[in-house]
Amino acid sequence: MAVEEEGLRVFQSVKIKIGEAKNIPPYPGPNKMRDCYCTVNLDQEEVFRTKIVEKSLCPFYGEDFYCEIPRSFRHLSFYIFDRDVFRRDSSIGKVAVKKEDLQKYHGKDTWFPLQPVSADSEVQGKVHLELRLSEVITDSGVINHKLATRVLECQGLPIVNGQCDPYAAVSLLGPSRSEAKKTKVKRKNNNPQFDEVFYFEVTRPLSHTKRHFDVEEEDVDKLAIRVDLWNASNLKFGDEFLGGVRVPLRVLGQAGVHDAWYFLLPRENGGKTVKVEELGSLRLNIVYTEDHVFPSEHYTPLRDLLLHSANVEPVSSSTAHTLGEVCREKQEAAIPLVRLFLHYGKIVPFISAIAHAEVNRTQDPNTIFRGNSLTSKCIDETMKLAGMHYLQVTLKPIIDEICSEHKPCEIDPVKLKESENLDTNRENLRQYVDRIFNVITTSGVRCPTVMCDIFFSLRESAATRFQVDQDVRYTAVSSFIFLRFFAPAILSPNLFQLRPHHPDPATSRTLTLISKTIQTLGSLAKSKSANFKESYMAAFYDYFNEQKYADAVKNFLDLISTSGKWDQKSIETPIMLKEGFMIKRAQGRNRFGMKNFKKRWFRLTNHEFTYHKTKGEGALCSIPIENILAVERLEEESFKMKNMFQVIQPERALYIQANNCVEARDWIDILTKVSQCNRKRLSTYHPSAYLNGHWLCCKLSADTAPGCTPCTGGLPANIQLDVDGDRETERIYSLFSTYMTKLIKMQEACGSKSVYDGPEQEEYSSFVIDDPQETYKTLKLIVSAVQTLEQQHTKYKRDKFKKTKIGSQEHPIGDKSFQCYIRQQSESSTYSI
Repeated sequence: MAVEEEGLRVFQSVKIKIGEAKNIPPYPGPNKMRDCYCTVNLDQEEVFRTKIVEKSLCPFYGEDFYCEIPRSFRHLSFYIFDRDVFRRDSSIGKVAVKKEDLQKYHGKDTWFPLQPVSADSEVQGKVHLELRLSEVITDSGVINHKLATRVLECQGLPIVNGQCDPYAAVSLLGPSRSEAKKTKVKRKNNNPQFDEVFYFEVTRPLSHTKRHFDVEEEDVDKLAIRVDLWNASNLKFGDEFLGGVRVPLRVLGQAGVHDAWYFLLPRENGGKTVKVEELGSLRLNIVYTEDHVFPSEHYTPLRDLLLHSANVEPVSSSTAHTLGEVCREKQEAAIPLVRLFLHYGKIVPFISAIAHAEVNRTQDPNTIFRGNSLTSKCIDETMKLAGMHYLQVTLKPIIDEICSEHKPCEIDPVKLKESENLDTNRENLRQYVDRIFNVITTSGVRCPTVMCDIFFSLRESAATRFQVDQDVRYTAVSSFIFLRFFAPAILSPNLFQLRPHHPDPATSRTLTLISKTIQTLGSLAKSKSANFKESYMAAFYDYFNEQKYADAVKNFLDLISTSGKWDQKSIETPIMLKEGFMIKRAQGRNRFGMKNFKKRWFRLTNHEFTYHKTKGEGALCSIPIENILAVERLEEESFKMKNMFQVIQPERALYIQANNCVEARDWIDILTKVSQCNRKRLSTYHPSAYLNGHWLCCKLSADTAPGCTPCTGGLPANIQLDVDGDRETERIYSLFSTYMTKLIKMQEACGSKSVYDGPEQEEYSSFVIDDPQETYKTLKLIVSAVQTLEQQHTKYKRDKFKKTKIGSQEHPIGDKSFQCYIRQQSESSTYSI
């Protein structure tokens, strides 16, 4: 969610790694252990909760949390709670980091001491007050000074026990006085509009307790207005304190008027004194990001440079590749680049270009795509974004089952429990591996098109570069789909949104063993057992040393590395995707031919769909993949036959009956998969056949009449992402700005390489520069675009600083900003009575 600020949008996001807590105080009972969980809060609003770690005073959570922050906040807070035997939750301690302090801890593992939790210190929200001092002449002619305190409204008060029934208590405080007045209670409203005024006498006309009958006036600097917000409670424990503010009357200045918003603050000296070291500590890694995004036209120069990257020769001199060279970690560059290229539909040519360049630099086919290069990081990120739904559909049911069944699967004899049997555990694990292997290798038709197109490019680059190695076309793809996609998702399902939390230790161990096995199965290594350091894993893998597993992997890799967008016929060997007997209706190619039903052998490759009289004979009919306009089910009423579907071509439809409903679905899925990127795909079709001179569905007589029903579309040809292109370009600008010194150093490296044709200088050896002149030109354009945006940001900050008014609704007065506000007011002389 973006906050609009005069043509500029502000986005806030936070990524948190909740590590572990240590030295939690023991439970005051004989057991002493605690069942603890941790929450993440924006102020007092809980936005995430970890799992419960049982029976530990040093609980390990290992959980990640990311969110877009939809509102303003003051503190990012973390609470450790203990659930006791009665399932009641009691707070142990908290960590509260002010928003302005988040950058201090950016991306660093930090141990934070837990602070005590007190109802008097848990506050959020702000209040709008207006103070006005005026002179009142009494009937006797004496001048009194009265203070009108107006409580206008509050915003962002916390919800207490499911609701908020706030009221404000207003007091005038002085050395010898304290009187309080209250507003009405506003029921079920955490943004209450009070708009009530309270009057207080600031000076007293006469003191009859003193000897001298003179006018007694208190020092205004010693007086203050205190406004406390309370939640009206029907419970016997009384009302809950929501926060308060103390406003010294010296803020009135010479005009005697003060109108401002205030942050609510904790009650002074309200908390109990607890030694911090007694509560333990919490390890966190916090990455808080705030993006200030200008209107789109500001990003045009930089965005155009980035999107043109795939067309730059060599690609190492492109803007996107340069970002990967200067960033401290490739992941930093990959995340916004992938999102930007996906948004503009240019991810495949970009990844193809950088992958091709990397393959050409690789000397050994066994090390292909094994490093943490920009290519591998970009493909990882693309798979996470494009393949998340695919991953969930494929793995989530079996992962959920494993996590709920808790079957023992430990096969290390050293770690085996006394009550467990090694053979039983091996069989449990073997069954899980078999099931996961099967769901993966039969999921090819669901693999997103964008991933298939990338895998096709990897396969072709690798096969061209290493023509002698017949398996490299498989290992180039398996190194991503198995090693960096399925295996990590099995190992840590919580990181891939397959499970809400990190699995318990026993289940985590089971998933680790499954992941290792699946990874090895997918690697197609020559000697599988040699891949395992542990003898028990090598022995277990003997179960899977069968050719059927290698064949299943190759068939799966063949399917997901085909592409409907490329001219495969000239550069790709035909790959058989599916074949089998089905019944087809004769198409009546001859004028007097009978349109009857015949059993035929059907064969589908990534080039064509054919049928034959029997297996092994020549094709009776061949339909090029690019001629398939749609693949849809055929309504049963057409021929009074079940399990029928139609393959629609430019001139006619081929009607086919599968042997059963599952086979019909499989054929429809895979035919849709290979043809879904055809340019002339139909948007509508006829769900029934054309018989006796008309369409049975819409009764139209022309056999060329357009379809009457929208096509189902099968699997989506392109992924739809909620990506903001301008925001991603802003993030890339921010990275270039952060690493500007490296950009300058890279320019120096280009200059050095251009004029010095000798051994590479060590200080420049970290950069990949294939063409110094082209790279230098690109760097010059990048620096110019970044500097232009830098000027826009500087101007925005300067203008905003000028317009910033402390005490406004956007910038309430807090405990620190009060002194700044006083300094602003000090230009006028202090009000005196």
